[in-house]
Order: sequence, then structure tokens, then C-alpha cells
Amino acid sequence: MESILSGVKRFEFRRRMFTRRDVRSVLIYCTMPVGRLVAEFEIAGILEDTPEGLWARTSEASGITREFYDAYFEGRDRAFALAIGELNVFETPIAPDEMIDDFTPPQSYRYVPPQRQLSLL
Repeated sequence: MESILSGVKRFEFRRRMFTRRDVRSVLIYCTMPVGRLVAEFEIAGILEDTPEGLWARTSEASGITREFYDAYFEGRDRAFALAIGELNVFETPIAPDEMIDDFTPPQSYRYVPPQRQLSLL
């Protein structure tokens, strides 16, 4: 998370892509002890390739080591990356349960209705 906020990491890697293609932004949740939504970024593009091919295209702005990357995609024949576009760091981190009923930290993705996202900005 910190490497995204600092601009070092310009790609967010995923083993699988979310099914909804109308998603335009990603909220960044900082795990405990913070436990808050700290920022949002626009998705500038979605890359899909073999793990080797994706690393060749993104390594300079990956924000992670090759070893971590290889372990993350081990056994996969496809790899995905969200290109991080405009970043909006929240002045005051937001408690997710203020906008999402029965919030539990997501393991991968969680969709937030657009009207709830708009209330954050």
C-alpha cells in the first residue's frame, strides 16, 4: 500500500481479474491496526499476459521484487495487472463500516456501489 501511495508501485497485480468490467476505480484498504480506507485510484488500464510477459512489461514500476512476483504467480499461466492512474489519498482515512454494512476485510475484491463511492470524494 505504501509503495502505491508514494508512486513507486504503478501496477497492482492480480491472479484473477474481477468479473465486472464496469469498475473504474479501486479503494485502498489499509489492514489492521489502521483498518481504514486510505485512498482511491482510477484504473488506467488492465494488462493480461503470461506471468513472464507481464513482468517484462511492468517490472520497472512493479514496486515488488521478482521473487515476490514469481511466488505470487507460481503455477499460473495468466497474470493480470491494474495500471494505477490518478490517485486520491484521503485527507482523513475512512472507516469502511461507515459506508459498507457488516464490513469484513476483503480477501481479493469487494464491489462498492457507485453512490457509496461518490460519498467518499
